[in-house]
Amino acid sequence: MKAMTVEINNSQDKIEVVPEIERLIEDCVSQTLKMEGVDIPVEVSVLLVDDHQIHQLNSQYRGVDAPTDVLSFPMLEFEEGGQDGSDLQAVLNAAAHDGQAMLLGDIVLSLERAQQQAQEYGHSFFREVGYLVVHGMLHLLGYDHEQEEQRLRMRQKEERVMEMLGLSRDA
Repeated sequence: MKAMTVEINNSQDKIEVVPEIERLIEDCVSQTLKMEGVDIPVEVSVLLVDDHQIHQLNSQYRGVDAPTDVLSFPMLEFEEGGQDGSDLQAVLNAAAHDGQAMLLGDIVLSLERAQQQAQEYGHSFFREVGYLVVHGMLHLLGYDHEQEEQRLRMRQKEERVMEMLGLSRDA
């Protein structure tokens, strides 16, 4: 794959962001792009926040007055209902700009919520952060889970990337 830039910004101070977490985020972005066959230079921004910050964003952008685990803000335009895997390349080609890195969008991740969910689900914090980044990446690439069929397709892709990363449910 050609150049990939992952811009990671930490705006929370409740959970230490060690270099392994940053590497994990980059690996999750890279493996998701690899699985989807993205071979052009791309840029993804990942903002690490706490529950209060993501609550504000969720309320502002989705009208949901509650914290959540991950929000995605894609820059690419897909058909209504999310892509089915076949139109990703067409959208990327249409949006490509002369070898410049294409901004795929922003992922906002609550590390506080990831830590709570890891405990709740009985797996590692690393696995939960990895899963949420992969989930966010799939949204940036046009996938959605509004309908059951879309949800199942997205879940299969999430599990495939998690296996590629060695982040099984036991991790």
